[in-house]
Amino acid sequence: MPDPEIMALQVASDDDVAVALTPLVPGQVVVLADCQVTLVDAIAPGHKFAVHDITAGSAVRRYRAPIGVATRDIGVGQHVHSHNVKTALRGELAYHYVVKPVETVERPVDTQPGFMGYVRQDGSVGIRNEIWILPSVGCVGRLGERLARWGEGLVSDHVDGVHAFNHPFGCSQLGHDLEGTSAILAALAQNPNAGGVLILGLGCESNQLDLILTRIPREMRARIRTVRAQSEQDEFAAGKAALEALAERMAQDVRQPVPLSALRLGVKCGGSDAMSGLTANPLIGRMADAVTQAGGTAVLTEIPEMFGAEQLLLVRAENEAVFHRLTRVVNRFKRYFLDHGEPVSENPSPGNIAGGITTLEEKSLGAVQKGGLSNVVDVIDYGHIATRTGLTILEAPGNDAVSTTALAAAGVTLTLFSTGRGTPLGSPVPTMKIASNSALAAAKPGWIDFDAGMVLTHGMDAAASALLDRIIAVASGEPACNERNDERSIGIWKRGVTL
Repeated sequence: MPDPEIMALQVASDDDVAVALTPLVPGQVVVLADCQVTLVDAIAPGHKFAVHDITAGSAVRRYRAPIGVATRDIGVGQHVHSHNVKTALRGELAYHYVVKPVETVERPVDTQPGFMGYVRQDGSVGIRNEIWILPSVGCVGRLGERLARWGEGLVSDHVDGVHAFNHPFGCSQLGHDLEGTSAILAALAQNPNAGGVLILGLGCESNQLDLILTRIPREMRARIRTVRAQSEQDEFAAGKAALEALAERMAQDVRQPVPLSALRLGVKCGGSDAMSGLTANPLIGRMADAVTQAGGTAVLTEIPEMFGAEQLLLVRAENEAVFHRLTRVVNRFKRYFLDHGEPVSENPSPGNIAGGITTLEEKSLGAVQKGGLSNVVDVIDYGHIATRTGLTILEAPGNDAVSTTALAAAGVTLTLFSTGRGTPLGSPVPTMKIASNSALAAAKPGWIDFDAGMVLTHGMDAAASALLDRIIAVASGEPACNERNDERSIGIWKRGVTL
């Protein structure tokens, strides 16, 4: 828990609000760095109060940026939330690139540790050596699950696990929607954590096995097997034979020392609260910086959770081409909302709001901190694989299952997932949950891999060092909570017509 004398935090002296760290009551005097405030309202942990008078119609600032507009006059010490603040987000925006020197921000880590990983033929490095079963269509999803249960007997010193990733798609889809399903499965099949992949097809589906295979480079197909259920007299026996062949091939795979630069790190948040932007997300940003500055790759996604904070990323674009790719992805996602008759600002979930997040701008300003301070070197579409070292932005929605799957398909081998509310969800790769507050970490030790509440008690540097140690342990084979709980699943982004 935070020091009892620290009752609230104000990110910047020119912010209009501070965030309560403990339950606060009317009449209580809260001492901040530059002022003291006598509270008018009761303030729950994670919720905000005004540090000076705010006039109706004026911007309300947190993180040195507007998080919305006051809908009424707000006095010093009053609760600031959805009852008196509204979003200022609208539709698509015009962005203008300004030529500027691109500066690399160095945030050195005390050490540059390596880990024990599996070096693949293409030079990528996995942190697991698993067999993944991917159905081309939902009709054979249960067959895949049956094969995975049978395949548990293949787990050995060289095979870390056999896992099936069921989904309901692959047929009755058209055009871009079908392309997305095929692309995401083909990309998943190339993840370095999969030492072997079995792609199951039915035979008559729209998402044909041959279509998926054309998306996979020939040099990577040596560790892939396929089974078409309609072409086999006994599809289960054919699947077992394919799994045995994969396990035999993987017998040569062993962990070996690799540098931190070999890590492909995904960053993601879910069930955020007002503490996420103060503790867990900036802490994850430190990890993204550690990996990219070592020469590795970090991938940031959830485009709707950049709305209102995209300028913080745009100013870090490596060049004009990257700048324009990011603006196109942001505006395309806004258009996706608008074409479906939905406002671009309806993102904070009921759990987010209960945790103290008022608007999408506030959520976004906290969320983008997961990307750290490194330059943005690339922007890739959904279903594509990150190929550059440095920070890449990936097109995907905020939905937890869909975005974590998109990260795994982009090639990340480990995902850091911040949360203020808690979730057991896992993806195909180890999905480490970083609690924004110590109360959650204490309440859900079976879900939470790291307590970022220690940022408040021990400081950011100590927390960063401790989290990096934990990441190295998981990368070297220690299971994350989602793996111990067998929480692994995929979600595919469904955008089009179903026949």
